[in-house]
Amino acid sequence: MGLSSALATAMSGLRSTQAALSIISSNVANANTPGYVAQNPNQIEIASGGFGATVTTTGVNRQLDLFVQNQLRTETSGGTYANQMANILSQLQTVYGTPGGSGTLETALNNFTTALQSLSNNPSNQSAQSVALSAAQGVALQLNATTKGIQTLRSNVEQDIGNSVTQANAAIQQIATLNTQLQGLNSSDPLAATLQDQRDNAINTLAKYVDIRVVSDPTNGTSVFTNSGVQLVGAGLSSEFTFSSPGTLDATSQYNSNPTKNGVGQLNIKLSNGVSLDVVANNLLNSGQIAADLKLRDQTLVQAQTQVDQLAATMASALSDKTTAGTAVTGPPAGFDVSTSGLLAGNTINLTYTDSSNVQRQVKIVNVNDPAALPLQNATGANPSYVGVDFSLGMASVVSQLNSALGSAHLQFANPSGTTLRITDDGTSQATVKAASATTTVQTLASGNAQLPVFTDGGAIYTGAITSTGSQMTGLAGRLNVNPALLNDATKLSTYSTSPQTAAGDSTRPDFLFAQLTSATFSYSPTTGLGSAAQPFQGTVSGYLQQFVSQQGSASTLATQLSQGQAVVVSTLKEKFQGTAGVNMDSEMSNLIQVQNTYAANAHIMSVVQSMMQSLLQAF
Repeated sequence: MGLSSALATAMSGLRSTQAALSIISSNVANANTPGYVAQNPNQIEIASGGFGATVTTTGVNRQLDLFVQNQLRTETSGGTYANQMANILSQLQTVYGTPGGSGTLETALNNFTTALQSLSNNPSNQSAQSVALSAAQGVALQLNATTKGIQTLRSNVEQDIGNSVTQANAAIQQIATLNTQLQGLNSSDPLAATLQDQRDNAINTLAKYVDIRVVSDPTNGTSVFTNSGVQLVGAGLSSEFTFSSPGTLDATSQYNSNPTKNGVGQLNIKLSNGVSLDVVANNLLNSGQIAADLKLRDQTLVQAQTQVDQLAATMASALSDKTTAGTAVTGPPAGFDVSTSGLLAGNTINLTYTDSSNVQRQVKIVNVNDPAALPLQNATGANPSYVGVDFSLGMASVVSQLNSALGSAHLQFANPSGTTLRITDDGTSQATVKAASATTTVQTLASGNAQLPVFTDGGAIYTGAITSTGSQMTGLAGRLNVNPALLNDATKLSTYSTSPQTAAGDSTRPDFLFAQLTSATFSYSPTTGLGSAAQPFQGTVSGYLQQFVSQQGSASTLATQLSQGQAVVVSTLKEKFQGTAGVNMDSEMSNLIQVQNTYAANAHIMSVVQSMMQSLLQAF
């Protein structure tokens, strides 16, 4: 029995060393295979009564740190998010150009103001008029080019969302398929280890596109969720992203949760139970490439477009809008009379009053001729606040609309005669009207006013009109051009009246144009990312331009730094993970020597047993 036991032990040892040798061979062969997790034999000792024990190999164990693996997936999502943000913002900086360099908005605006200054010194000089007109065209063309660059980036991002969705869906489907194949397999089965490697690779791929949380179960199954809680994979069931894009985007192509108003690609996720969710409306993704693309498409680049649109709108309005102060009314009640004659859609009645707490407030009453755009509201506490009124319905309706909208502020509106609007307190002394004026847009080149519609919206007068489809300002930078009538008659840069004729050498108009672009102060919408609703950013046209270009430059620099920092984190985690899961050639060679020694020892035992058996047989 002793020889038989020794022989059995040696045989089991040889079988185990053979299995171990196969595993070492697999590790060495796949040392450079991406996603391969090093394996070691799962060996157990089996007692053989009182005659020793045998060793058997029941499969393999994968060598990996699950905590580090999960951390790596989380940081991978963050890394692709940060990298995409940095990449696109860097390209946006290329669109803006190097500050002070040629082909930039700043240079184009400086060229225009310099040309206007020269024209002020010699208003009747045709050459100076021609140079100023050419410089104005330069500003418009640069705004057009900037818009094209921004919208090209948005279109590229839109296309990238579609590509990322395809890759993410492929990974989701592969995870579900591998889950099904792994069902019923023992976790130590060599085939299971291979399939788990493939599934881990698919999960790692998915982590590049969306932020995920992975949950494993005892049956070798893996469930994958977004961090917002949406299940992407459960056992063999899977969800699917769907994306339908209109293609190339423009400034008016913006996201809307209402599918009939949405102007960009619709991204939904169809769950395994058939329910479909709007990814953007429900804020389902917080990290990964798709989340970065959505933020760039719907927020970051939209804001960049708003900034250049605001620049175009401010320039156009600064040169063409005329503000006429109201006439004081002694009362009681005291207030102001304002003429509404010539008020175009988008033009405003401007009102300043103090309330019962002696807080000064500003209101802009906007002429909105599209009933579908009413009521017009802006953020609570905004200064100024906006009130939309349809002046095309006649003064009786205007008075009624205003008393309904602002009566609670203890303001009272009336129509004493014609197109005059009277603004007073309501007799309670809880509001004091401090000032009122009307801002209208000059439409002709020789109106007798210094104002001049230098820039137009594709040939149409820009007034800032608001309709149900949005503001005229949206996309204006891409449509802005020099007034065609002015291109045909450059003398109107100086001649503001033909009856009587503007005197030769009169610099009234070029002086006004120059001052409006260099020293006049304007308020800018908080949608530009500057200032707030309560405290809007105020500054000159050039000051505003420098501010938002500087802001974008800082954002790009910060995004690059975050991307670089995230890359270091991901790289460190990869090294840490590979330290456990990767194949260590020194360890494998050491294991190989150990296996060889074990094999030799067991072979020697078998040889001795064979020799002893032969001796016993010969003895009989």
